[in-house]
Amino acid sequence: MGATLAELAHRCHSELRGDPEYRVERVATLEKAGPHDIAFVAGEKYYTQLAATCAGVVVLGYADAGHFTGNALLSDNPRLCFTRVAAMLHPPVRPPVGSHASAVVDAAAAVADDAAIGPKAVIESGAHIGRGAVIGAGCYIGRGAVIGDGTWLHAQVTVGADCALGQRCIVHSGAVIGSDGFGYARDGARWEKTPQLGRVVVGDDVEIGANTTIDRGALDDTVIERGVKLDNLIHIAHNVHIGEDSAMAACVGIAGSTRIGKRCTLAGQVGVAGHIEITDDVHITAATKVTHTIREPGTYSSGSPLETYSSWLKNAVRMRQLDEMARRLKKLEQKLTALAEGRNVEE
Repeated sequence: MGATLAELAHRCHSELRGDPEYRVERVATLEKAGPHDIAFVAGEKYYTQLAATCAGVVVLGYADAGHFTGNALLSDNPRLCFTRVAAMLHPPVRPPVGSHASAVVDAAAAVADDAAIGPKAVIESGAHIGRGAVIGAGCYIGRGAVIGDGTWLHAQVTVGADCALGQRCIVHSGAVIGSDGFGYARDGARWEKTPQLGRVVVGDDVEIGANTTIDRGALDDTVIERGVKLDNLIHIAHNVHIGEDSAMAACVGIAGSTRIGKRCTLAGQVGVAGHIEITDDVHITAATKVTHTIREPGTYSSGSPLETYSSWLKNAVRMRQLDEMARRLKKLEQKLTALAEGRNVEE
């Protein structure tokens, strides 16, 4: 299939340099690209590969444009340009419209005529499957759940009863949306389960990674707003609220009733305590533990960087001695102050 260089430039709003009719078939790395491939450069560390590439077209930032004389797409945001090019050249292969013979669709479910329902999918009573939606093999759509227009559930996704996904969402295999939240009350030494009566409500254009779990609310809903991007193996607990266009990398865990603002980013293995708030435009680095409300935008970190075992062991011992060292330092300061003031120093 492919596209001409002019068509690609129009798609990603970039400046075209070279032959507008040059045909491009696929994207590739600088090292492996051939004459009808398009590659991408992100900074000077790739200049050596750029000089040797056989790519027919390269996506470049304006700062890098002088390092390649062939066909090029020039952009202020070359990564975004390349993303749009890749999406144009490599669209997903959509399964055929209709329900597979092995799918189980309740008579009281509403399924759009142009939706695609894969093998062994189950759609319960009252569920609504929107126009152009794809329900992959082995998916389970609970009673009264809503899947918006153009939303794509890959194989073996579970959407619990009454939960709702907006339009054009992508949910990867193994994700569970609407599992019970972790709610219990003590009865002496025993735990008694608290019913989880809320839903999960997901906005438009949200992507949810493989094996990510989002718990339904205890009373009110768990809410994932428009444009949120969640990586694989994330856990979102009950009654969490995540603002528009926030993104989270793998293994993030967010405890219950926490509210995260718009355009926040949480790197891998960030842990967020429950019942706190994080304001808009907060960026949290990998493995940080967030235990209190953050009211100011900015970048936040915690934890210790990697070091040799022997160094870590020495520092761990010293950490245990900090309290005693602080007391001794305070006494020493008091003695120095007394000497400076001409007072007798008590031993």
